[in-house]
Amino acid sequence: MNETIPKQSRGTFPKSPDFNKKILVVDDESAILKTLRFNLERSGYAVITATDGRSAITLAQREQPDLVVLDIMLPVLDGVEVCKEIRKFSAVPIIMLTAKDQEIDKVLAFELGADDYVTKPFALHEFLARVKVRLRRPVPAQDESEKAIVLGDIALDPSRQQLTVRGNDVALAPKEFSLLRVLMENQGRIVTRQTLLDKVWGYDFDGEQQTVSVHVRWLREKIELDSARPRHILTVRSRGYMFRP
Repeated sequence: MNETIPKQSRGTFPKSPDFNKKILVVDDESAILKTLRFNLERSGYAVITATDGRSAITLAQREQPDLVVLDIMLPVLDGVEVCKEIRKFSAVPIIMLTAKDQEIDKVLAFELGADDYVTKPFALHEFLARVKVRLRRPVPAQDESEKAIVLGDIALDPSRQQLTVRGNDVALAPKEFSLLRVLMENQGRIVTRQTLLDKVWGYDFDGEQQTVSVHVRWLREKIELDSARPRHILTVRSRGYMFRP
C-alpha cells in the first residue's frame, strides 16, 4: 500500500495538558506510524502502536487506551471491522485515518461508531487539535439506572443498548441507536438535522447533513412496517424529523 505521509507543519507542538493519556495508533505504514508516534509523544501522550487489525483489537482490550487512531486499510482485519469489534466492548473515542475521501466511507465510519474522520495527507497541527478535542470530551458511561423508553410497540433500553420493535429484538449500530434515542426522547417535537448532528455526532463534527438522512433511512428500514411510507420517523420538510408513536 502506498499512502502519503501526513503533511509536516512548521514549529513545535506545545505539550498537552492531558498528561499520561494513552493513545493507540494503528497503521501498517511504518513511516506514518513513526511520524504520529513521535509527534504525539512530543505533545505529552503515551503511545502504543499496532500494524494490523487483530493486534489492534487485542491491545484495545488489554491496554484500555483513552483514544484510538485507526487506519481503514489494514492487513488481517481492516479498520472498519476493527472499529466494529472495539465498539462491542468499549466507548473509547475513535479517529479513523485513511487516504479515502469518498462520502460513503465517511458515512460508514460514523455508522460503525467512529467519532472523527481524518483524510491523508493532513497537517499535524490539525490532527493534534482533533486528538485534543476527542480526549477532552468525556466518554459516555453506561448508566444502569437509565429507564427504557417505550412508545407504542417500540421500546428502547439505553442501559442495555437494546431495541425491541413489535416484540422482536432489532440490532442497531451505535449511531443509529443514539439517533433513535434523541428522536424518541423528543416524541411529537421537530428535531432539526443540525440538532441531530450536534447530539449524535458532536458539535465539532464537520460532516454533511446528508449523513443524518442516510442514517434515518437505515433506521426506517429496521423499525417501519413500510420504510417507503414511514409511520414513526416522519420528515418535516425543510426542518428536520419527528418521532410519532
